[in-house]
Amino acid sequence: MHVITRKRLLEFWRKHSDSQPPLRAWLAIVRSRSYFSPYEVRRDFPSASFLGRWRTIFNIGGNKHRLIVDIRYDLGRIYIRHVLTHKEYNRRTRSGDL
Repeated sequence: MHVITRKRLLEFWRKHSDSQPPLRAWLAIVRSRSYFSPYEVRRDFPSASFLGRWRTIFNIGGNKHRLIVDIRYDLGRIYIRHVLTHKEYNRRTRSGDL
Protein backbone atom coordinates (compact mmCIF):
# COMPACT_ATOMS: atom_id res chain seq x y z
CA MET A 1 0.00 0.00 0.00
CA HIS A 2 1.12 3.53 -0.67
CA VAL A 3 1.06 5.63 2.54
CA ILE A 4 0.19 9.33 2.27
CA THR A 5 1.52 11.33 4.20
CA ARG A 6 4.30 9.86 6.25
CA LYS A 7 5.11 13.35 7.54
CA ARG A 8 2.37 13.11 10.19
CA LEU A 9 3.98 9.96 11.57
CA LEU A 10 7.40 11.63 11.72
CA GLU A 11 6.03 14.70 13.48
CA PHE A 12 4.23 12.57 16.05
CA TRP A 13 7.16 10.32 16.90
CA ARG A 14 9.47 13.31 17.25
CA LYS A 15 7.11 14.58 19.93
CA HIS A 16 6.37 11.13 21.45
CA SER A 17 9.55 9.10 21.04
CA ASP A 18 8.01 5.95 22.52
CA SER A 19 5.69 5.79 19.51
CA GLN A 20 8.46 5.54 16.93
CA PRO A 21 9.13 1.75 17.09
CA PRO A 22 5.44 0.70 16.88
CA LEU A 23 4.66 3.28 14.18
CA ARG A 24 7.67 2.14 12.15
CA ALA A 25 6.50 -1.47 12.54
CA TRP A 26 2.98 -0.54 11.39
CA LEU A 27 4.42 1.34 8.42
CA ALA A 28 6.63 -1.58 7.39
CA ILE A 29 3.69 -3.99 7.48
CA VAL A 30 1.23 -1.86 5.52
CA ARG A 31 3.79 -0.86 2.89
CA SER A 32 4.53 -4.51 2.17
CA ARG A 33 0.87 -5.47 1.71
CA SER A 34 -1.99 -4.91 -0.69
CA TYR A 35 -5.30 -4.75 1.16
CA PHE A 36 -8.57 -5.17 -0.70
CA SER A 37 -10.93 -5.24 2.29
CA PRO A 38 -11.13 -4.64 6.04
CA TYR A 39 -11.00 -8.41 6.55
CA GLU A 40 -7.47 -8.49 5.16
CA VAL A 41 -6.41 -5.60 7.40
CA ARG A 42 -7.87 -7.45 10.38
CA ARG A 43 -5.55 -10.41 9.72
CA ASP A 44 -2.53 -8.20 10.36
CA PHE A 45 -4.14 -5.92 12.95
CA PRO A 46 -6.81 -7.80 14.96
CA SER A 47 -7.62 -4.80 17.16
CA ALA A 48 -8.26 -2.40 14.26
CA SER A 49 -11.63 -0.66 14.29
CA PHE A 50 -13.51 0.21 11.13
CA LEU A 51 -15.81 3.21 10.82
CA GLY A 52 -17.70 3.77 7.63
CA ARG A 53 -16.42 2.83 4.22
CA TRP A 54 -12.74 3.76 4.57
CA ARG A 55 -11.92 5.00 8.09
CA THR A 56 -9.75 2.68 10.17
CA ILE A 57 -8.40 3.22 13.68
CA PHE A 58 -5.30 1.37 14.85
CA ASN A 59 -4.15 0.96 18.45
CA ILE A 60 -0.45 1.75 18.53
CA GLY A 61 2.10 1.04 21.23
CA GLY A 62 0.02 -1.10 23.55
CA ASN A 63 -3.04 1.12 23.22
CA LYS A 64 -1.11 4.29 24.18
CA HIS A 65 -1.66 5.95 20.82
CA ARG A 66 -4.25 5.97 18.06
CA LEU A 67 -3.60 6.10 14.35
CA ILE A 68 -6.59 7.19 12.28
CA VAL A 69 -6.38 6.55 8.56
CA ASP A 70 -8.56 6.30 5.49
CA ILE A 71 -7.81 3.20 3.46
CA ARG A 72 -8.76 3.43 -0.19
CA TYR A 73 -8.75 -0.24 -1.09
CA ASP A 74 -9.63 0.58 -4.70
CA LEU A 75 -6.58 2.86 -5.09
CA GLY A 76 -4.09 0.97 -2.93
CA ARG A 77 -3.57 4.01 -0.72
CA ILE A 78 -3.62 4.76 2.99
CA TYR A 79 -4.16 8.37 3.96
CA ILE A 80 -2.90 9.28 7.45
CA ARG A 81 -5.54 11.53 9.01
CA HIS A 82 -4.51 11.76 12.66
CA VAL A 83 -1.92 10.35 15.04
CA LEU A 84 -3.07 10.96 18.59
CA THR A 85 -2.33 10.01 22.15
CA HIS A 86 -5.04 7.99 23.85
CA LYS A 87 -6.06 11.10 25.82
CA GLU A 88 -6.28 13.27 22.68
CA TYR A 89 -8.29 10.56 20.94
CA ASN A 90 -10.81 10.38 23.80
CA ARG A 91 -11.20 14.16 23.85
CA ARG A 92 -11.73 14.36 20.07
CA THR A 93 -14.14 11.42 20.11
CA ARG A 94 -16.30 13.10 22.74
CA SER A 95 -16.35 16.35 20.78
CA GLY A 96 -17.14 14.53 17.52
CA ASP A 97 -14.00 15.92 15.89
CA LEU A 98 -12.78 12.82 14.05
